[in-house]
Amino acid sequence: MPRRLPLAKLQRIKKWHVENRPEHPLEYQLWDTMLILWVLGRVGWLPAFALDAPWAYPLCLAGMLAPHLYVGWRLKADEAQRLRCDWRDSIN
Repeated sequence: MPRRLPLAKLQRIKKWHVENRPEHPLEYQLWDTMLILWVLGRVGWLPAFALDAPWAYPLCLAGMLAPHLYVGWRLKADEAQRLRCDWRDSIN
């Protein structure tokens, strides 16, 4: 699992998915979902705090960690040869 996933790596993974969308449409949609969750998690903190909704804090945290957890899961599955990760080289 990568220690951290900076914005530049997120962008490189997204670029790979855009370039390879015809060959990997499901993977493209999964990555878009991870980015949507990330944005919702990042943006959701302020409304959750302002509206006094502490039940939303774990959801925001899970959304912010979604891309990191997804990348870690995919890399681990690739190492175990259960699922091929073609974009692995794009994040190094």
